[in-house]
Order: sequence, then C-alpha cells, then structure tokens
Amino acid sequence: MTTPRLPSAGNAAGAARTRADAEVRPAGRPLDPAGLRFGYGTNGFANHRLDDALGVLADLGYQGVALTLDHDHLDPFAPGLARRVAAVHRRLATLGLAVVVETGARYLLDPWHKHAPTLLHDDPALRIEFLRRAVRIGADLGAEAVSYWAGVRPPEVAESVAWDRLVAGCATVCAEAAAAGVPLGFEPEPGMLVEDIAGWRRLRDALGAPPGFGITLDIGHCRCLEPRPVPDCVTAVADHLVNVQIDDMRRGVHEHLEFGTGEIDFPPVLRALADAGYRGLVAVELPRHSHAAPGVAARSIEFLRAASKGGG
Repeated sequence: MTTPRLPSAGNAAGAARTRADAEVRPAGRPLDPAGLRFGYGTNGFANHRLDDALGVLADLGYQGVALTLDHDHLDPFAPGLARRVAAVHRRLATLGLAVVVETGARYLLDPWHKHAPTLLHDDPALRIEFLRRAVRIGADLGAEAVSYWAGVRPPEVAESVAWDRLVAGCATVCAEAAAAGVPLGFEPEPGMLVEDIAGWRRLRDALGAPPGFGITLDIGHCRCLEPRPVPDCVTAVADHLVNVQIDDMRRGVHEHLEFGTGEIDFPPVLRALADAGYRGLVAVELPRHSHAAPGVAARSIEFLRAASKGGG
C-alpha cells in the first residue's frame, strides 16, 4: 500500500494523479480474514474530486467503492458521458477497485427538492431515465450491482397509486437491467414507501420475482426499524443480497453514524455475512461525513478489520 498523497499545489496534485494512473494495483487485494470485501461510498467524499477520492480509498486498502452518480462524481446528464465513464473505468482498474453504482444523489434531478422526482411522483420520467442511465453506466463500469430505492410518497398521492407507480417504474428498470446484464439491488429505506425487508419482499412478488432483482441491505437500517436482530436480517435475505451498506445506527433514529457511536454489535453481523457466503462489497455509508472524509474512512476500515476478527 502506498503512502497517501498530499499535494500542496495544483501542479503537484496533477503530478500525483499522473503517478497514480501509472501504477497498476492488483485487481484482488487479499480478502479480509472473514472473506469480506470492504468498500466506501463516494457520497462520503463529496468535497473531493472523484479521481482523488478513489486514490485515497485505494491507499487506505479498500477493495471497492459505492459510486453515487452526482454533479461532481460522474454526472450522468453532463456532456461527454461515454468518455467520462471510460476514464472512470480505467481509473478503477488501475487502482484495483470494484464498484457498485448508487443512485441516491440528493439534488441531481431537481435543484429545489431533495430526491425529486421519484418513481412515485405524477411525472417520474426523469427518475426512470436516470435509473436507465445508471444501469448503462453500471454495465460499462463492470459494476457488481446498481442500487436504488422507492422514494418518499408525496402527501397528495394515495398509497395505492404510489404503489402502482412504483411497480410500473421498477418493471421498466428491471427490463433495462436484464438487457444490460446488471444486477439490481433495491434498498429498503426508512421513511420511504418500501422501508423494510417485508416491503422489499412484497415488491419483489409484485414484479414476479425477476432473477436480477436483489436487495441492497443497509446494516444501520436494520437496527433502526427491523423487528429482528441485525444478524438475523442478514440471514433472512442472504439468498438475495447483491449489495451491502454498513454504518452504525440507533433504534428508531435514521441517522448514519460512525462505527462505535451507535448501538450495533458488528462482529456478529460480519460473521453472518461471511456465513451467508456473501462476496459482494460491504461499503461504508456515511453521506454526511465528507468534511472529514479521509480520517473517517481510515477509522472505518480499521474498525471493520478488527470487528471481522471478533473485536471492534
């Protein structure tokens, strides 16, 4: 592992990135002792250039990234998309990083309204186009999964109408993903129309249980609202896991916390993932920690390594 680069000026930063591009890291760093592969979400590096964020994470020993498509991180609506996707693909390959694509950018589609429009709005066309683009980007990047969620039901939309819209929108996205050969990870999100594992199962059944429709499981969300212990949540969906987000959380409070500051006992959770034979990324999800991203990322991987050995 190389020493993290700390450029002091523009020319030095450019030279550092050139050196990073020239070195080829092995595409399979040794697995964690539990056989898990740790990643980090780029939404926790919102103040970094994407190239720099990837370099920091590789230097810290992460094996992959959860890449949130956003204004400054591979904007899917900006010009020159194919060229930019190809450049990110090369960068990931150079650094030996796997990738999943995340679609939870807050104001990418509407500068006034967070996450709008969703699949539940009167006109979900822009959200559907975004998700279709995300699938195509995922295919070009060789992503292990593309992750998305339902959205919060607008108060003026009846629940039954919102549900029908969700099923229809997901069917369109599933068709796009099947054609591209990209697995989908649908994420139950507290406060959204589908907020728990039971809701995900209902949606999967409504779609006819398509083989490429998996689940993105956020470990913190399990502690926040699932009725069963967190390790049991992992076991319950083990056959459908395509993406895992990991963070600490408290019961009944949807706030992503650094490890050790919430209520989750992580060694049993990581054992459950290993026992389930899960080999996808386990990516740290701390979207409100960009102000201290390198330090938080360093502490996070140290914690996860210790927890996977039974400590933490």
